[in-house]
Amino acid sequence: MEDKEKKGQSQKKQTENIPETSRRDFMKKFGLYGAATFAGSAAVYSGYSFVKSEDTNEYVKVLTEDNKLVEVPKDQIKKIKGPNLKSNQSKGREGIPGKRWTMVMDLSKCRNARKCVSACQTAHHLRPHEYHINTLAIQESKNTSPYFMPKLCQHCDNPPCVAVCPVDATFKRQDGIVLIDNERCIGCRFCMAACPYSARMFHWKEPVDAEENKEKVYDIELNVPQRKGTISKCLFSSDRLREGKLPYCVSACPNGVFYFGDENEDAVTNGTTKETVRLSQLLRDKGGYRLMPELGTEPRVYYLPPKDRLFDFPEKSILDDEHDSHE
Repeated sequence: MEDKEKKGQSQKKQTENIPETSRRDFMKKFGLYGAATFAGSAAVYSGYSFVKSEDTNEYVKVLTEDNKLVEVPKDQIKKIKGPNLKSNQSKGREGIPGKRWTMVMDLSKCRNARKCVSACQTAHHLRPHEYHINTLAIQESKNTSPYFMPKLCQHCDNPPCVAVCPVDATFKRQDGIVLIDNERCIGCRFCMAACPYSARMFHWKEPVDAEENKEKVYDIELNVPQRKGTISKCLFSSDRLREGKLPYCVSACPNGVFYFGDENEDAVTNGTTKETVRLSQLLRDKGGYRLMPELGTEPRVYYLPPKDRLFDFPEKSILDDEHDSHE
């Protein structure tokens, strides 16, 4: 009898040492750990990743990639950090260290295919009549042959647009690119008045896809989502440069008009042939020039004159239509 009592007391003491977690709670946790392990990557896809922590009785529901609702211990999840406005703006203003981006356009190869225009409009959610880049029909005089010239922001090293902005919305980066922060832009249009190249546009209407983009975090290097009442312009496809890719317009041109590269490396790559050449030699051999150098704006965009053109200018051209309309 005494042996039975001692045995019972021993079992009671062992029971007292067991944590006060019921078998039911234990099984519940065990089952959820299994579900969490099975959900693994799917739960991460939904915005969470797992971290090791102490037991807890608090759970949250997580929808997995395959549409299964599972419960996960609250202290074993953490929200994955995504892009935010502050980090996007900071990154956009810093630019890419060690680079000095430049563009060269060979006017002898332009036939007004306008693939550069459409690629830019698609990437930046612009309407057909809204332009970051456009092709102009140019004729120096009545006795000279007309030609086509793509025109965009010149990304000047001495940009007058930056000097007149009262809210620091437009700025010059260390890698040579001039950008606009539409979250700061107040739509005063001082920069439009100051730009001698008429390279900026004003959003008079709500931007295309405004409803679809309203939940997106503003990307200063893509300028999406845009806002009504703000300024927009060529960005040298800063978002593509981050990925080591050529700008949208450069890649889209079927005729090899565009060269793009880093002045620090003295190298530019043709968007069509993918041939990389020395920038200094290309400008020297082909007579490269910049628009309105007398203004002292120091553009980072160069043009090669339309010599030995690959394509004939259309017999019935835009210029003919303009002449007819004035007669």
